Amino acid sequence: MTCRELVELITAYLDGTLDPDTERRFTAHLAMCDGCVNYLEQIRQAVEAVGALPVERLSDESRDGLMKMFRDWQVAT
Repeated sequence: MTCRELVELITAYLDGTLDPDTERRFTAHLAMCDGCVNYLEQIRQAVEAVGALPVERLSDESRDGLMKMFRDWQVAT
């Protein structure tokens, strides 16, 4: 597994949804790549920090505006 492949699979790894063969290759790569070990730890810390943030509510107007922007962006790309 390459570093790029690992980065693409990191969310699935943290969620525990990798198939056994891919997880084996993922952990084998971690065993030999300090850079990816550091990246994984940074992602874990970011997830923990974001999870600790208080939930804030958007106004209906703000939510509707954001949803419109996302819909328009998907159509444009």
